[in-house]
Amino acid sequence: MTLRRAAIVLAGCFLTLAAGAAELPRAEPAAVGFSAERLGRLEALLRADIDRRQIPGAVVLIARHGKVAYFAALGERDPTTKAPMTRDTIFRIYSMSKPITTVAAMMLWEEGRITLDQPISRYLPAFAAMQVGVEKPGADGPTLELVPAKKPITIQDLMRHSSGLTYGFFGDMLVKKAYLAANLLADDPDNAAFTDRLAKLPLAFQPGTTWDYSQSTDVLGRLIEVVAGKPLLQVEQERVLAPLGMADTMFVVTDPARQARLAEPFSDDRTIGAGAVVGDPRQPKRYESGGGGMVGTAMDYARFCQMLLNGGTLDGKRYLGPRTVAYMTSDHLGSAVAPGPYYLPGPGYGFGLGFAVRRDTGMSAYPGSAGDYYWGGAGGTYFWVDPKADLFVVFMMQSPKHRVHYRTVLRDLVYAAMTE
Repeated sequence: MTLRRAAIVLAGCFLTLAAGAAELPRAEPAAVGFSAERLGRLEALLRADIDRRQIPGAVVLIARHGKVAYFAALGERDPTTKAPMTRDTIFRIYSMSKPITTVAAMMLWEEGRITLDQPISRYLPAFAAMQVGVEKPGADGPTLELVPAKKPITIQDLMRHSSGLTYGFFGDMLVKKAYLAANLLADDPDNAAFTDRLAKLPLAFQPGTTWDYSQSTDVLGRLIEVVAGKPLLQVEQERVLAPLGMADTMFVVTDPARQARLAEPFSDDRTIGAGAVVGDPRQPKRYESGGGGMVGTAMDYARFCQMLLNGGTLDGKRYLGPRTVAYMTSDHLGSAVAPGPYYLPGPGYGFGLGFAVRRDTGMSAYPGSAGDYYWGGAGGTYFWVDPKADLFVVFMMQSPKHRVHYRTVLRDLVYAAMTE
């Protein structure tokens, strides 16, 4: 597709937005500092990749100065049925659940019901006496020695991934292998049973010392349940999802009309990591993973991003105080918490409460502004918010194997399309 043709298609995408997209105001790209022709490069690239069957399809939403400048659905929602992608397609957002859960916890913090320095064992006693797995060399390979944790896991540790907890689906550390062997989700536990199982396993690092991507936010979800006295989804619906109008964001999709809108990956692209494959949110389950279990639409997540970019408000309703949002989106690692061997935020980024936070305009291999914050999901979804540019972007696809590639390309082409 030529750039001129892509620009024409782009204009059509803007002019024919569906009624549901009216939830956020709209603007022509030029009115908010974008070149329509240069945004067309992004669409042309995605269409070319769809045509050569690299990904089934995607939904892209770009907003600046409080207005949606670009919102397009490209390719197929389901490569098996050939159903076309639509702007209201529902995606597995996986770890993009983490910011939602963290926001819900910070609402409790704003009410004085928790403080971030509190040990999580105050609410979850099973974590009171944790042990840390230390690998020791041996004649037949490394062995795991268990030593007591030197300090308790705090709520702040859960939010910034310095708890010492980990994930088992990637990496070759012995603690990670123990997570995988434990099969924590066997028999579909509820959140209480899951965290009790998790507490029996050793930590990968001493609490408060090392950033390691982990099931910390799942534990945070259970902690929310204990503090609020309600299931996690009920808390999030009452405080975040329903008030924001995020009607399609949930853990399980039981409604047939919504099930028909679920996106699917290619059949050979359903592996997320060791022992982890793309799941089926149509199947009822008790476990509500605050760290990775949600589904949602691009517009749902756009409303969440716009609330954060506004400093905690949307449509006249305040969800968080502006200083709370600023606190969450500041670096909480500094020199006290070391990057672990699997430091996903990447060069130039620290980590706040629920998001990676950019420390420097440079350093990273892709553009942005100091203070921007982001995260993504294992199934291929991604978002970032750039307060200095008054910008946010939501990208939705279902392709685990290509998720990292498109995060970089998206950044490159969105910033290249800005005219101011």
